[in-house]
Amino acid sequence: MAAGIAVGMLLGPSAGLMDRGNAATIGNWLALPGHLFLTLIQMIVIPLVFASVIRGIAASENVEQLRKMGLRVVLFFLATTTIAIVIGLAMADFIEPGRLIDPERVQATLGGTVPQVANAAATPELRELPAMLVNLLPSNPLNSMVEGQMLQIVLFAAVVGVALIMMAPSQARPLLELMASLQEVCMTVVRWAMWLAPFAVFGLLAQLTTKVGLHALTGMLAYVFTVVAGLALLLALYLALLYIMAGKRPLPFLRAARDVLLLAFSTSSSAAVMPLSIKTAEEGLGIRPSIAQFVIPLGATINMNGTALYQGVAAIFLAQVFQVDVGPGGMALIVVTAVGASIGSPATPGVGIVILSMVLETAGIPAAGIALIMGVDRILDMCRTAVNVAGDLVACILMDSWLGGVQEVTAQ
Repeated sequence: MAAGIAVGMLLGPSAGLMDRGNAATIGNWLALPGHLFLTLIQMIVIPLVFASVIRGIAASENVEQLRKMGLRVVLFFLATTTIAIVIGLAMADFIEPGRLIDPERVQATLGGTVPQVANAAATPELRELPAMLVNLLPSNPLNSMVEGQMLQIVLFAAVVGVALIMMAPSQARPLLELMASLQEVCMTVVRWAMWLAPFAVFGLLAQLTTKVGLHALTGMLAYVFTVVAGLALLLALYLALLYIMAGKRPLPFLRAARDVLLLAFSTSSSAAVMPLSIKTAEEGLGIRPSIAQFVIPLGATINMNGTALYQGVAAIFLAQVFQVDVGPGGMALIVVTAVGASIGSPATPGVGIVILSMVLETAGIPAAGIALIMGVDRILDMCRTAVNVAGDLVACILMDSWLGGVQEVTAQ
């Protein structure tokens, strides 16, 4: 990671050792292993999620255990997501990073225009909610898989898994064996991809630093510091929950999860590292497969705590820049909107900006401010993705502990 950043600094505009065209060409070649790694992982994410959720649910001893685990996981994710965005709002309100930026200069730079964000979601009206709830279940599961609708895929797999539990074992066994084979195929591809992981981390970070350059981040230092400090506080909360509720020490957990967190940081996609997250949970953290294969895919779909915290900081930051008085009511509206928008959002790089446009419009904050923070969003996306993945792994450990797991955390 350090080598990638160092090479990127040498190639970047700050050093001035070569022109931008040659630097971009070298950066693209350096990032080739990273893009190959991402392609291999993304190729098997959909079948792995489908097989893992079905096997994770069907591996439950009975429907009662499944009900307890599913309810606890969803409530845990909703509670921690709400806490995360409250932390973000509080950090931004306390540090006030937006006060350090001249609003007149921002207005002059943006030219008073509001940039359009692709695929920005409009706030749903009350009459549209029933149709939205119905659409959560896929009418055509194959189409959902083709389009990568992760939440619909998870719900479809959950329905199949519950149905398998209620069937006679002899009837359910053939499909379960097929899912086991499919899952093993996916994990084999993951093992192949892991050979590229060190080169992927090096290349992706080198290319990023080459394009952005460190000097471009200085003007947003206070904003970046606020987000990173909030994410660090959220990670500390996770580690405290781990120790208090499950009796697990933080350092062994961080050592066991080091590789997957670094990859999540490099790729900015919790979905891309989902296979490695499952592998880390089972082999590095001693989590039962029935829990890891259920919680990790679900967490990658609805557990966007780092993203929710970022929404809170960004909304208050831009409100301060544009001198918009949000107030307690506006903050409550931001919490509800960000929590709702984070559930089922695609676990892919850059989706935070799309969600943010929805949050800003709901709170009455000019969406033109998105142009101000897009330059540093990639860096923050990397940080919040790592925290999202850490939250999924912590949820696995807590569920395993609450449902009778006794295995120890071991670093690999």
